[in-house]
Amino acid sequence: MRKNFGAKPILYPQPVFIIAAYDENGKANAMNAAWGGVADANKIMICISPGHKTTKNILLKKEFTVSMGTADQVVACDYVGMVSGNDVPDKMEKAGFHTTKAEFVDAPVIDELPMALECKLLSYDTEEHILIAEVVNVNAEESILGENGKIDVAKLRPIVFDAQGSAYCVVGEKVGNAFKDGAALK
Repeated sequence: MRKNFGAKPILYPQPVFIIAAYDENGKANAMNAAWGGVADANKIMICISPGHKTTKNILLKKEFTVSMGTADQVVACDYVGMVSGNDVPDKMEKAGFHTTKAEFVDAPVIDELPMALECKLLSYDTEEHILIAEVVNVNAEESILGENGKIDVAKLRPIVFDAQGSAYCVVGEKVGNAFKDGAALK
């Protein structure tokens, strides 16, 4: 038997994105957002409302970074989603986040988060609050790379948001091989 929950966007997983951008004075700000994902081969989509300090910064600068929230930084990642840079100007410092300028865009990379997408704004729909961005580079700390030189999700330990349980869960257990295991049914 199944239980109905109504018309709600309950999807799993909901990645925890930490979005960072500079303001008009070059000060870094970041926020936590879980409504987003891949929009095309080199594009992402994020749903964020216009009142956020980070949204204002992105619209001003047209460039930003998106880091994956991680299990090691869950407290800081949650914090930057709980307070607004409009009200708490030193929220990055309170979170314990330090930044370095990204190599390919004019935006901050959060040093404590080992993977970041460097993005350029393509569009922002002020009615639907949908942001579309081009990913111009992905950077990752060598500590999260596997023997094959690619990002190892088990080392990254990204977190996802569970809206039903108001929780963060870690991703990393391998349960199959994409584009291979299903061949057994052919």
